[in-house]
Amino acid sequence: MTAYIIRRFLLMFPTLIGIVTITFIATQFVPGGPIDQMKSLLRGHGNALTEAGGGAMTGPGSKQRELDPKHFEQLKKIYHLDKPLWERYLRTFLWYSPTKVEPLIDSILNYDNWQGFLVFKFGDSFYRNKSVLSLIKEKIPVSASLGVTSFFLTYTICIFLGIAKAVKNGSRFDTWSSLIVLIGYSVPGFVLAIFLIVLLGPGDGAVAHLIPIAGLTSAGTPGYEAWTFGEKFTDYLHHLAAPLFCYVLGGFATLTLLTKNAFLEEMHKQYVLTARAKGLSEKTVLFKHVLKNSLIPLVTGFPMAFLAMFFTGSLLLEQIFTLDGLGLLSYQAVIQRDYPIVLGTLFIFSLMALIGQLLTDLSYVLIDPRISFDESQG
Repeated sequence: MTAYIIRRFLLMFPTLIGIVTITFIATQFVPGGPIDQMKSLLRGHGNALTEAGGGAMTGPGSKQRELDPKHFEQLKKIYHLDKPLWERYLRTFLWYSPTKVEPLIDSILNYDNWQGFLVFKFGDSFYRNKSVLSLIKEKIPVSASLGVTSFFLTYTICIFLGIAKAVKNGSRFDTWSSLIVLIGYSVPGFVLAIFLIVLLGPGDGAVAHLIPIAGLTSAGTPGYEAWTFGEKFTDYLHHLAAPLFCYVLGGFATLTLLTKNAFLEEMHKQYVLTARAKGLSEKTVLFKHVLKNSLIPLVTGFPMAFLAMFFTGSLLLEQIFTLDGLGLLSYQAVIQRDYPIVLGTLFIFSLMALIGQLLTDLSYVLIDPRISFDESQG
């Protein structure tokens, strides 16, 4: 087991390097970088000035403004584009750059002298004047609120609903519950969000004003700081209800039906008949014997979902409900060609995905001792 874990961790490094390398190369050839955007901005100002004149202007004022070569070099330095391509690539992963004169050993051991993703330094945003880690920390509360709540809500409801459907297989409850979860699965979350905003949102045409204007709290409104903890928590649930409902509705079908099918398969095995023949109660048979053996298919997505709940983000839902989370941050970074955010978030998400896959494999061993990673058993 230990050797297997070490091998998996060692394989994570080339995987992460490959993912970031492909993205880094793509960013070098995609047009519309920060300097190109500055040029377009200046040209746009030139057009605006021309149109403001009310006619065809002549002379120097009629020409579009171009970037001065001196300013061009300054911009390249600001956006760290003044260095060779190979150096920018190495700086993305690991780079040693002493900031002051000190003994070599102390300089090497000084964390401030190192930069790069491998020491979890992702640089600063081009446009937000903040570090990438600071921006992620600012957006995580919104995304984690949706992710953590939806994770526990989805797993709790789906497991118990799947067990109930398996026990009452073929009944009206099974039929109607399957119909409801499949309808929820077929309706896109953003469509449901728009429907709720139109009917229950803050607009004048809404039937009832039940959905708040924006955010996950009413912070900033007069008197909010004087509210009690209970009032703030109720306000938080009020803001969270609509986006959470749209986020989790489509996730019930897969996990519920997977739980039901796993239970049905186990309930028809011989050991279940033996347990019942010994006089065990149905509750004991289901939750002590069948549940444990039915967990193996459910474990597949559990660790990944557990890690992803802190970094989950939905661009459309965040846009519709005016939530400033990781989904909106990632989208804006791609549109603005904010490469430090794009590469930094990609590195973190990829690392979380690889760790989640490893935890998934280890969970199989914990649930079913028959599974082993010992090569001698192969």
